[in-house]
Amino acid sequence: MVNTKRVVTQKSIDSTNILPKGYRIVLADIKDKIKKAQLRALSNVNRELISIYWEIGRTIHDQQQADSWGTSVVEQFAIDLQKSFHGMKGLSSRNLWRMRDLYLSYNGNEKLTALLAEVSWTHHIYILEKCKDSLEREFYIRMSKRNHWSYRVLLNQIDNKTYEKMMLSQTNFDKNLPEKMQPEAKLAIKDEYAFGFLELGKEHSEYELERAIVGNIEDFLREVGNVYTFMGSQYRLEVDGQEFFIDILLHHRKLKSLVAIELKIGPFIPEYIGKMQFYLSVLNDTVRLKDENPSIGIILCKEKNRMVVEYSLKETKKPIGVAAYKTMAKLPKEWENELPSPDQIGILLEHINKD
Repeated sequence: MVNTKRVVTQKSIDSTNILPKGYRIVLADIKDKIKKAQLRALSNVNRELISIYWEIGRTIHDQQQADSWGTSVVEQFAIDLQKSFHGMKGLSSRNLWRMRDLYLSYNGNEKLTALLAEVSWTHHIYILEKCKDSLEREFYIRMSKRNHWSYRVLLNQIDNKTYEKMMLSQTNFDKNLPEKMQPEAKLAIKDEYAFGFLELGKEHSEYELERAIVGNIEDFLREVGNVYTFMGSQYRLEVDGQEFFIDILLHHRKLKSLVAIELKIGPFIPEYIGKMQFYLSVLNDTVRLKDENPSIGIILCKEKNRMVVEYSLKETKKPIGVAAYKTMAKLPKEWENELPSPDQIGILLEHINKD
Protein backbone atom coordinates (compact mmCIF):
# COMPACT_ATOMS: atom_id res chain seq x y z
CA MET A 1 0.00 0.00 0.00
CA VAL A 2 1.31 3.39 -0.94
CA ASN A 3 1.86 5.80 1.92
CA THR A 4 -0.08 8.89 0.93
CA LYS A 5 1.03 10.94 3.90
CA ARG A 6 2.77 14.12 2.94
CA VAL A 7 6.54 13.91 3.35
CA VAL A 8 8.05 17.17 4.57
CA THR A 9 11.77 17.28 3.95
CA GLN A 10 14.29 19.21 6.02
CA LYS A 11 15.02 21.22 2.92
CA SER A 12 11.41 22.42 2.63
CA ILE A 13 11.36 23.30 6.36
CA ASP A 14 14.51 25.34 6.06
CA SER A 15 13.51 27.08 2.86
CA THR A 16 13.21 30.82 3.32
CA ASN A 17 10.61 30.89 0.52
CA ILE A 18 7.85 29.47 2.76
CA LEU A 19 8.70 31.48 5.87
CA PRO A 20 6.71 34.66 6.48
CA LYS A 21 8.49 37.97 6.86
CA GLY A 22 9.79 38.50 10.38
CA TYR A 23 9.73 34.77 11.20
CA ARG A 24 13.37 34.63 12.28
CA ILE A 25 12.94 37.66 14.53
CA VAL A 26 9.99 35.97 16.24
CA LEU A 27 11.96 32.71 16.53
CA ALA A 28 14.96 34.48 18.07
CA ASP A 29 12.69 36.30 20.53
CA ILE A 30 11.00 33.09 21.69
CA LYS A 31 14.33 31.26 21.98
CA ASP A 32 15.65 34.07 24.14
CA LYS A 33 12.54 33.93 26.35
CA ILE A 34 12.84 30.15 26.74
CA LYS A 35 16.49 30.45 27.76
CA LYS A 36 15.62 33.13 30.32
CA ALA A 37 12.77 30.99 31.68
CA GLN A 38 15.14 28.03 32.00
CA LEU A 39 17.62 30.20 33.89
CA ARG A 40 14.87 31.45 36.21
CA ALA A 41 13.73 27.88 36.86
CA LEU A 42 17.29 26.77 37.63
CA SER A 43 17.76 29.83 39.82
CA ASN A 44 14.62 29.01 41.81
CA VAL A 45 15.71 25.39 42.29
CA ASN A 46 19.16 26.52 43.40
CA ARG A 47 17.64 29.09 45.79
CA GLU A 48 15.55 26.43 47.50
CA LEU A 49 18.46 23.97 47.67
CA ILE A 50 20.84 26.51 49.20
CA SER A 51 18.11 27.55 51.62
CA ILE A 52 17.63 24.02 52.97
CA TYR A 53 21.38 23.43 53.11
CA TRP A 54 21.71 26.61 55.16
CA GLU A 55 18.96 25.35 57.49
CA ILE A 56 20.68 21.98 57.89
CA GLY A 57 23.97 23.72 58.66
CA ARG A 58 22.29 25.96 61.22
CA THR A 59 20.53 23.00 62.82
CA ILE A 60 23.74 20.98 63.21
CA HIS A 61 25.48 23.99 64.74
CA ASP A 62 22.63 24.62 67.17
CA GLN A 63 22.42 20.96 68.18
CA GLN A 64 26.16 20.87 68.78
CA GLN A 65 25.72 23.74 71.20
CA ALA A 66 22.57 22.42 72.89
CA ASP A 67 22.95 18.62 72.83
CA SER A 68 26.66 18.13 72.09
CA TRP A 69 26.14 16.49 68.71
CA GLY A 70 29.41 14.85 67.68
CA THR A 71 30.71 13.09 64.60
CA SER A 72 28.76 9.88 65.15
CA VAL A 73 25.46 11.73 65.59
CA VAL A 74 25.98 13.75 62.42
CA GLU A 75 26.84 10.56 60.52
CA GLN A 76 23.61 8.96 61.73
CA PHE A 77 21.73 12.13 60.82
CA ALA A 78 23.09 11.85 57.26
CA ILE A 79 22.12 8.15 57.02
CA ASP A 80 18.55 8.86 58.18
CA LEU A 81 18.15 11.77 55.77
CA GLN A 82 19.43 9.66 52.86
CA LYS A 83 16.96 6.91 53.70
CA SER A 84 14.09 9.37 53.71
CA PHE A 85 15.11 11.17 50.51
CA HIS A 86 16.52 8.56 48.13
CA GLY A 87 16.56 10.84 45.08
CA MET A 88 18.17 13.79 46.79
CA LYS A 89 21.91 14.06 46.40
CA GLY A 90 24.22 15.95 48.69
CA LEU A 91 23.16 14.50 52.04
CA SER A 92 26.39 12.70 52.87
CA SER A 93 27.93 13.35 56.28
CA ARG A 94 30.82 15.15 54.60
CA ASN A 95 28.41 17.51 52.87
CA LEU A 96 26.51 18.06 56.11
CA TRP A 97 29.72 19.24 57.76
CA ARG A 98 30.22 21.61 54.83
CA MET A 99 26.74 23.01 55.41
CA ARG A 100 27.66 23.65 59.03
CA ASP A 101 30.92 25.31 57.97
CA LEU A 102 29.06 27.51 55.49
CA TYR A 103 26.64 28.59 58.20
CA LEU A 104 29.43 29.34 60.65
CA SER A 105 31.47 31.26 58.07
CA TYR A 106 28.66 33.34 56.55
CA ASN A 107 26.24 33.81 59.45
CA GLY A 108 26.28 37.43 60.61
CA ASN A 109 27.78 38.68 57.32
CA GLU A 110 24.88 40.44 55.60
CA LYS A 111 26.64 40.74 52.23
CA LEU A 112 27.54 37.06 52.02
CA THR A 113 24.15 35.79 53.23
CA ALA A 114 22.42 38.02 50.65
CA LEU A 115 24.54 36.40 47.91
CA LEU A 116 23.98 32.78 48.98
CA ALA A 117 21.53 31.88 46.20
CA GLU A 118 23.54 33.59 43.45
CA VAL A 119 25.81 30.59 42.81
CA SER A 120 25.54 26.82 43.05
CA TRP A 121 26.39 24.68 46.06
CA THR A 122 29.49 23.41 44.26
CA HIS A 123 30.67 27.00 43.84
CA HIS A 124 30.16 27.58 47.56
CA ILE A 125 32.17 24.47 48.46
CA TYR A 126 35.23 25.62 46.54
CA ILE A 127 34.95 29.26 47.63
CA LEU A 128 34.58 28.23 51.26
CA GLU A 129 37.53 25.83 51.15
CA LYS A 130 39.94 27.88 49.04
CA CYS A 131 39.31 31.52 49.97
CA LYS A 132 40.79 32.89 53.15
CA ASP A 133 38.50 35.79 54.08
CA SER A 134 35.02 37.20 53.55
CA LEU A 135 36.07 39.85 51.00
CA GLU A 136 37.73 37.26 48.78
CA ARG A 137 34.68 35.02 49.07
CA GLU A 138 32.36 37.89 48.18
CA PHE A 139 34.52 38.72 45.17
CA TYR A 140 34.37 35.19 43.72
CA ILE A 141 30.62 34.84 44.34
CA ARG A 142 29.93 38.14 42.59
CA MET A 143 32.31 37.42 39.72
CA SER A 144 30.87 33.92 39.24
CA LYS A 145 27.41 35.40 38.91
CA ARG A 146 28.53 38.29 36.72
CA ASN A 147 30.56 36.16 34.28
CA HIS A 148 28.50 32.95 34.48
CA TRP A 149 31.57 30.99 35.61
CA SER A 150 31.17 27.23 35.83
CA TYR A 151 32.73 25.73 38.93
CA ARG A 152 35.70 24.59 36.79
CA VAL A 153 36.28 28.14 35.56
CA LEU A 154 35.90 29.37 39.14
CA LEU A 155 38.58 26.93 40.31
CA ASN A 156 40.91 28.15 37.58
CA GLN A 157 40.30 31.77 38.56
CA ILE A 158 41.03 31.05 42.23
CA ASP A 159 44.19 29.11 41.35
CA ASN A 160 45.29 32.01 39.13
CA LYS A 161 44.91 34.47 42.05
CA THR A 162 42.37 36.59 40.17
CA TYR A 163 41.21 38.36 43.35
CA GLU A 164 44.68 39.54 44.32
CA LYS A 165 45.55 40.50 40.76
CA MET A 166 42.41 42.60 40.38
CA MET A 167 43.09 44.42 43.63
CA LEU A 168 46.75 45.04 42.76
CA SER A 169 46.16 46.35 39.22
CA GLN A 170 48.08 49.49 38.24
CA THR A 171 46.03 52.12 36.40
CA ASN A 172 45.45 55.86 36.36
CA PHE A 173 41.66 55.49 36.06
CA ASP A 174 40.99 57.57 39.19
CA LYS A 175 42.39 60.65 37.43
CA ASN A 176 41.34 60.08 33.83
CA LEU A 177 37.86 58.55 33.83
CA PRO A 178 34.49 59.89 35.01
CA GLU A 179 33.80 58.80 38.59
CA LYS A 180 30.84 56.60 37.59
CA MET A 181 33.12 54.56 35.29
CA GLN A 182 35.98 54.03 37.72
CA PRO A 183 34.80 50.93 39.69
CA GLU A 184 33.85 49.00 36.56
CA ALA A 185 37.04 50.07 34.80
CA LYS A 186 39.18 48.84 37.69
CA LEU A 187 37.52 45.45 37.32
CA ALA A 188 38.48 45.46 33.65
CA ILE A 189 42.19 44.92 34.28
CA LYS A 190 44.26 42.57 36.38
CA ASP A 191 47.79 43.12 37.57
CA GLU A 192 48.86 39.91 35.87
CA TYR A 193 47.26 37.54 33.36
CA ALA A 194 47.80 33.79 33.11
CA PHE A 195 48.12 32.65 29.49
CA GLY A 196 49.00 29.00 30.01
CA PHE A 197 46.45 28.09 27.32
CA LEU A 198 48.63 29.76 24.67
CA GLU A 199 51.27 27.01 24.89
CA LEU A 200 54.05 29.43 24.01
CA GLY A 201 57.70 28.65 24.51
CA LYS A 202 59.76 30.66 26.96
CA GLU A 203 61.17 32.67 24.05
CA HIS A 204 58.58 34.04 21.62
CA SER A 205 58.06 37.09 19.44
CA GLU A 206 55.30 39.68 19.74
CA TYR A 207 53.88 38.35 16.49
CA GLU A 208 53.75 34.81 17.91
CA LEU A 209 52.09 36.11 21.08
CA GLU A 210 49.46 37.99 19.09
CA ARG A 211 48.78 35.05 16.76
CA ALA A 212 48.46 32.68 19.73
CA ILE A 213 45.96 35.01 21.42
CA VAL A 214 43.87 35.40 18.28
CA GLY A 215 43.94 31.63 17.78
CA ASN A 216 42.67 31.13 21.33
CA ILE A 217 40.41 34.17 21.47
CA GLU A 218 37.68 32.55 23.59
CA ASP A 219 40.17 31.54 26.28
CA PHE A 220 41.77 34.98 26.09
CA LEU A 221 38.45 36.80 26.53
CA ARG A 222 37.60 34.54 29.45
CA GLU A 223 40.92 35.33 31.11
CA VAL A 224 40.62 39.10 30.62
CA GLY A 225 37.15 39.20 32.08
CA ASN A 226 34.36 37.79 29.89
CA VAL A 227 32.77 41.22 29.37
CA TYR A 228 34.61 41.98 26.15
CA THR A 229 33.92 41.52 22.47
CA PHE A 230 36.79 41.08 20.01
CA MET A 231 37.08 43.94 17.49
CA GLY A 232 40.19 42.77 15.68
CA SER A 233 43.95 42.31 15.68
CA GLN A 234 46.36 44.70 13.97
CA TYR A 235 43.48 47.17 14.00
CA ARG A 236 44.27 49.84 11.42
CA LEU A 237 44.24 53.55 12.21
CA GLU A 238 45.00 56.24 9.63
CA VAL A 239 46.26 59.71 10.49
CA ASP A 240 46.98 62.14 7.65
CA GLY A 241 47.88 59.36 5.25
CA GLN A 242 50.00 57.37 7.73
CA GLU A 243 48.97 53.94 8.98
CA PHE A 244 49.19 52.73 12.55
CA PHE A 245 48.14 49.35 13.95
CA ILE A 246 46.82 48.45 17.40
CA ASP A 247 47.82 44.91 18.36
CA ILE A 248 44.37 43.94 19.70
CA LEU A 249 41.21 46.01 19.95
CA LEU A 250 38.36 44.95 22.25
CA HIS A 251 35.05 46.50 23.27
CA HIS A 252 34.01 46.43 26.94
CA ARG A 253 30.26 45.82 26.95
CA LYS A 254 29.52 47.21 30.40
CA LEU A 255 31.75 50.27 30.11
CA LYS A 256 30.77 50.86 26.46
CA SER A 257 34.41 51.66 25.79
CA LEU A 258 36.95 50.61 23.20
CA VAL A 259 39.95 48.93 24.83
CA ALA A 260 43.28 49.01 23.01
CA ILE A 261 45.82 46.36 23.97
CA GLU A 262 49.52 46.64 23.19
CA LEU A 263 51.59 43.45 23.53
CA LYS A 264 55.22 43.58 24.65
CA ILE A 265 57.41 40.53 25.14
CA GLY A 266 59.95 42.36 27.31
CA PRO A 267 59.79 44.48 30.47
CA PHE A 268 57.70 47.65 30.64
CA ILE A 269 59.45 50.88 29.69
CA PRO A 270 57.98 54.42 30.07
CA GLU A 271 58.05 55.10 26.31
CA TYR A 272 55.12 52.72 25.84
CA ILE A 273 52.81 55.22 27.54
CA GLY A 274 53.21 57.87 24.83
CA LYS A 275 52.35 55.45 22.06
CA MET A 276 49.23 54.27 23.89
CA GLN A 277 48.09 57.86 24.52
CA PHE A 278 48.38 58.47 20.78
CA TYR A 279 46.26 55.40 19.97
CA LEU A 280 43.57 56.43 22.47
CA SER A 281 43.37 59.96 21.06
CA VAL A 282 42.91 58.64 17.53
CA LEU A 283 40.35 56.02 18.64
CA ASN A 284 38.32 58.66 20.47
CA ASP A 285 38.31 61.00 17.47
CA THR A 286 37.88 58.55 14.58
CA VAL A 287 36.46 55.23 15.81
CA ARG A 288 34.48 55.81 19.01
CA LEU A 289 30.72 56.20 18.55
CA LYS A 290 28.85 59.18 19.97
CA ASP A 291 27.20 57.20 22.77
CA GLU A 292 30.41 55.42 23.82
CA ASN A 293 32.64 56.34 26.73
CA PRO A 294 36.35 57.30 26.48
CA SER A 295 38.64 54.59 25.15
CA ILE A 296 40.95 52.74 27.54
CA GLY A 297 44.43 51.35 27.00
CA ILE A 298 46.11 48.26 28.44
CA ILE A 299 49.82 47.72 27.99
CA LEU A 300 50.56 44.03 28.45
CA CYS A 301 54.22 43.22 29.15
CA LYS A 302 56.20 40.12 30.01
CA GLU A 303 57.24 41.83 33.24
CA LYS A 304 57.12 45.21 34.94
CA ASN A 305 58.68 47.21 37.73
CA ARG A 306 55.83 48.54 39.84
CA MET A 307 57.61 51.76 40.78
CA VAL A 308 58.50 52.53 37.16
CA VAL A 309 54.87 51.97 36.18
CA GLU A 310 53.62 54.26 38.96
CA TYR A 311 55.85 57.14 37.83
CA SER A 312 55.03 56.54 34.17
CA LEU A 313 51.28 56.76 34.80
CA LYS A 314 51.48 59.69 37.20
CA GLU A 315 51.16 62.55 34.69
CA THR A 316 49.32 60.82 31.85
CA LYS A 317 46.05 62.29 30.60
CA LYS A 318 44.51 59.15 29.11
CA PRO A 319 43.09 56.14 31.03
CA ILE A 320 45.80 53.45 30.86
CA GLY A 321 46.59 50.31 32.80
CA VAL A 322 49.80 48.30 32.77
CA ALA A 323 49.73 44.55 33.36
CA ALA A 324 52.08 41.60 33.08
CA TYR A 325 51.41 38.20 31.55
CA LYS A 326 52.79 34.80 32.44
CA THR A 327 52.26 31.31 31.12
CA MET A 328 51.61 30.15 34.69
CA ALA A 329 50.07 31.98 37.65
CA LYS A 330 52.21 32.87 40.63
CA LEU A 331 51.69 35.90 42.82
CA PRO A 332 54.93 37.10 44.43
CA LYS A 333 54.65 36.75 48.20
CA GLU A 334 55.87 40.26 48.82
CA TRP A 335 52.85 41.65 46.95
CA GLU A 336 50.31 40.03 49.25
CA ASN A 337 50.77 42.87 51.77
CA GLU A 338 50.09 45.52 49.11
CA LEU A 339 46.37 44.79 48.73
CA PRO A 340 44.01 47.77 49.23
CA SER A 341 42.30 48.25 52.59
CA PRO A 342 39.14 46.19 53.33
CA ASP A 343 37.01 49.34 52.97
CA GLN A 344 38.45 50.09 49.53
CA ILE A 345 37.92 46.49 48.42
CA GLY A 346 34.35 46.57 49.76
CA ILE A 347 33.51 49.63 47.67
CA LEU A 348 34.85 47.92 44.55
CA LEU A 349 32.90 44.70 45.21
CA GLU A 350 29.66 46.66 45.44
CA HIS A 351 29.94 47.46 41.73
CA ILE A 352 30.60 43.95 40.39
CA ASN A 353 26.98 43.01 39.74
CA LYS A 354 25.66 46.47 38.93
CA ASP A 355 24.42 47.00 35.39
